[in-house]
Amino acid sequence: MNGMILTRDNIYKGNLILINADHPIVLNINRQFIPVDTAYADVLLEQKTAAILMHILRDIGSTNQIVPVSGYRSREAQEQIYSESLREYGIEFTGKYVALPNHSEHQTGLAVDLGIRKDLIDFIRPDFPYEGISDVFRRNAPKYGFVERYQKTKESITGISHEPWHFRYVGYPHSEIMQNYGLSLEEYTDFLKWFPFDGKHLTTENRNNRFEIYYVSLSAAKQITIPTSEAAIYEVSGNNVDGCIITEWRSGS
Repeated sequence: MNGMILTRDNIYKGNLILINADHPIVLNINRQFIPVDTAYADVLLEQKTAAILMHILRDIGSTNQIVPVSGYRSREAQEQIYSESLREYGIEFTGKYVALPNHSEHQTGLAVDLGIRKDLIDFIRPDFPYEGISDVFRRNAPKYGFVERYQKTKESITGISHEPWHFRYVGYPHSEIMQNYGLSLEEYTDFLKWFPFDGKHLTTENRNNRFEIYYVSLSAAKQITIPTSEAAIYEVSGNNVDGCIITEWRSGS
């Protein structure tokens, strides 16, 4: 039996970090960004996120119909977009659709805005309806680790207006659990606290793998060691609030 050391820095990095008005980006993680599509070389995502997104688009046959509109943004880029939106559309519109600098998921490289290919695409609100190829993408996205982040029924929770074009990579199986339970990332962050390391864990299975998920609080400790097994693969993500989510992945049932 081995051990995994978690420190407070782990709270602020990973696929499940919650970025919103109350929880800003704390650490500037040194990630590698790549284009989602060579035809849109200026739209970047975190390397794994981009690769998985391209995989979805190929699998559903949408590479010529769906285009990436906006991906990774630096703090400076987010500041510029926010300021330009204020000038052009005003504070009410901007508050609904544009996050403050350091409060935008786009700064993580884990979020992408998608649009239907057309001659003119609205950068702030691209067209991505609940029909046709865009809805095929939406229904398949959780199988690959993506969720529609800002749903119409969750506006009072997320603090962001309905954005059917905005997708966030959280990783599998979290994406399917969120979909099956109908949870926003805010709600999922709280939900996982019901499954602490020293209590009952959240388990789920697919045809080939078994997943065990649990929460580790770091609010009262600078460092904690979690026992691990060589028979499992572990993924660690902070929640950007007060702890970490451990996903234990074992092959077979």
